[in-house]
Amino acid sequence: EVQLVESGGGLVQPGGSLRLSCAASGFTFSRTAMSWCRQAPGKDFEWVSGIYTDGTTYYADPVKGRFTISRDNAKNTVYLQMNSLKPEDTAVYHCVSGRAIVIRRDTGSWGQGTQVTVSS
Repeated sequence: EVQLVESGGGLVQPGGSLRLSCAASGFTFSRTAMSWCRQAPGKDFEWVSGIYTDGTTYYADPVKGRFTISRDNAKNTVYLQMNSLKPEDTAVYHCVSGRAIVIRRDTGSWGQGTQVTVSS
């Protein structure tokens, strides 16, 4: 069974930073593309970033230059370093397995998410 457990969310002021982690199990992590998506209340999900098995990274335009995705295959963990956070980054952030770029909500497996709130 696939298990994805996100952590690292919290309340931060605009301009601050957070690092999210996603601990994965139940599949061959090193051969699986991973991504992060986010969803704010009342809004559709938004793909944020992804990383392919060879380490190639992808970013949605709103987070380019501010967020960095990485993976540690020895730890079966994918990370999202978020800098220069803005209020519009406020959302529940989900780890997704199976794709580096997510278009449909029914793609891959999703973790339960971790809340990120950016507010003064």
